[in-house]
Amino acid sequence: MGKGKKDNSLSRASEIGGELLHIWGRQDPHVPLEGRNLIKARLEDAGVSFQWHELNGAHAFLRDEGYRYDPALARQCYGLALELFHRRLAIG
Repeated sequence: MGKGKKDNSLSRASEIGGELLHIWGRQDPHVPLEGRNLIKARLEDAGVSFQWHELNGAHAFLRDEGYRYDPALARQCYGLALELFHRRLAIG
């Protein structure tokens, strides 16, 4: 996707210091299953802390406009993000 412009993130995965939250739409043609598997394997090999969620959604199913938007899935995913933020960023 980067076409030679800073598209080396997989080779730099070991530099990630925080926890990642990955939310994928299984019906998203932009990152097919093989690509998702490659990313997940690289993160595991690098020892990165991450959550991985694959849901039955299309590309941009979280965007609150257009026919692909799925409000029920969006609510679920926002909950995952808020949980991560609370756990990792909450003070006190």
